[in-house]
Amino acid sequence: MPEFVTASDGVALAFERLSPPEGPVHPAIVLVHGFGSSRAQNWKATGWYGGLTAAGFPIVAMDCRGHGDSGKPHDPAAYGHDRMAEDVALVMKACSLSSALILGYSMGGFIGLRLLAAHPDRVIKLAVAGMGESYLKDSITSPAARAALADALLTSDPGSITDPRAKMFRAFADQAGKDRLALAACMRAMSQRLPPETLAHLQRPVLVVTGEKDDTAGRPEPLAATFANGAAIVIAGRDHMSAVGDKNTRQAVINFFR
Repeated sequence: MPEFVTASDGVALAFERLSPPEGPVHPAIVLVHGFGSSRAQNWKATGWYGGLTAAGFPIVAMDCRGHGDSGKPHDPAAYGHDRMAEDVALVMKACSLSSALILGYSMGGFIGLRLLAAHPDRVIKLAVAGMGESYLKDSITSPAARAALADALLTSDPGSITDPRAKMFRAFADQAGKDRLALAACMRAMSQRLPPETLAHLQRPVLVVTGEKDDTAGRPEPLAATFANGAAIVIAGRDHMSAVGDKNTRQAVINFFR
């Protein structure tokens, strides 16, 4: 069963903690999932829980607001990546973590960057997967792009969606147990990208991992190159949805965090 902490605006945030079977060897990892997913779908079902704890890492896996077991407001004003980064900091505080290793997938990577920019002392290292060169462009982060994706989440006729990325997000949001109104609000409020000059001043080590066929994220190298201490890894044969469950993605993150 998850634990809960309440954000300042009253939204309940669900999280769970797991420890290595032989006791912790490394600092804790905070797991921040992708858009439309949850801690269980993004991390547990794909083998990350077992893989990370077996490698000696305690983990804290949270459900972002609008997702999983957390509260699901329908007002876009309740979202935005700065607010969601503060949710991560609040969950860390509830777990008595003054700092941690941070792993974010897709949207979780966007949130991880915001956390690193706002609270660099809370982040030992940051690994972002499922995000890459597209972060540096407006194809995903512009208000118009966000609005188009949100509209696709809400249309009564999914067959009318022609954009492949919008189709992908709508199919994901239509899975059982998901709240499309909350997800659309979250999408509309997604924050603008951090400018390259801000990324360049982030001093913590950052790993960028994407699938070779991930047309949503794009290549990892251009994003990694913007950081003072960045590294990039490509996962062969994987796309945006399949890279998260690939053992090579997990091993790359474990090696980086070690």
